[in-house]
Amino acid sequence: MINKFCSSVEEAIAQITDGSRVMIGGFGPSGQPTELIDALIAHGAKDLTIINNNAGNGDTGLAALLKMKRVRKIICSFPRQADSYVFDDLYRKGEIELELVPQGNLAERIRAAGAGIGAFFSPTGYGSPLAEGVESREIDGRNYLIQYPIKADYALIRADRADRWGNLTYRKAARNFNPIMATAATTTIVQVRELVQLGELDPEAIVTPGIFVKHVVCTGEDVK
Repeated sequence: MINKFCSSVEEAIAQITDGSRVMIGGFGPSGQPTELIDALIAHGAKDLTIINNNAGNGDTGLAALLKMKRVRKIICSFPRQADSYVFDDLYRKGEIELELVPQGNLAERIRAAGAGIGAFFSPTGYGSPLAEGVESREIDGRNYLIQYPIKADYALIRADRADRWGNLTYRKAARNFNPIMATAATTTIVQVRELVQLGELDPEAIVTPGIFVKHVVCTGEDVK
């Protein structure tokens, strides 16, 4: 019987090892799997490469992971904002590496990884410092840069509801990067608000099919 439910966030996160590439869903705090991040901090894995839209807010969630100096490199599109002081301090001290990727390219590179696309061309960044050392090509009179997929060993994402097969639904803006990250990692670990029985999710509302999900842990209501 397929059952992807885990009894705790600790169990769900236990397999992550030092040096792993980890995608973390969310757009700022919206849709961020905070409980999974807290479990990752307690777990102690270090020397991580993190793929996320930004570089943390305040002192919680992703920022807390950075503050513990568990992250060697971050790949993101929006590293600096009013409350990104943890990242700012680490970066200025040379204690974290940054790979800056325009947001549209970041989303499409993650999606390409999940779709099995070897590479694609994008005009974003052409003529800027981001184009240095990157293959370019003129297509139909416009200049493009080659972009390669971004893959990860693990994806930590947040959804709204899940059944035991790992089928997922999302809530409004919390959907953001979570569905594409679920497809682009070897192992996808999900925290949800509610666990439900098979058949309770409307098939038309399922965004992420369970084939992409390895582990699900409930951090809200218990299964009915």
